[in-house]
Amino acid sequence: MAQAAGSGGKGTGLAPNIASMLCYICMPITSIVFMLMEKENKDVQFHAWQGTVFGVGYIVVIVAIEILAALLGAMVGFLGVVIGLLVPVLGLIAFILWIICLVKAYQGERWKIPYIGDFAEKKAGLA
Repeated sequence: MAQAAGSGGKGTGLAPNIASMLCYICMPITSIVFMLMEKENKDVQFHAWQGTVFGVGYIVVIVAIEILAALLGAMVGFLGVVIGLLVPVLGLIAFILWIICLVKAYQGERWKIPYIGDFAEKKAGLA
């Protein structure tokens, strides 16, 4: 089957903006899949790296806060509740970042999350 002009080439067979957006759909799973599949398009690689680091980082931070809240809740009840309230706040921030990443990737832009985006650029070979 012939590929359409502007498609992702040998890597995914998808248009780069679609492949980039899909990196964020179910991160870090989809971003790791695209990281392994796409070897040619640097923009898709960037979004795959950023989605992977964002997804894994979010999971690690939420688990660490939940553990800290449980430990502090067992020792000092009120402090554990206060720390536990960070989880929904961070969830809202992550949701907003996720939406921005989806939209910017679909528009073909390489929008960088602070710190994570710089790392993703280096790993994708753009910096």
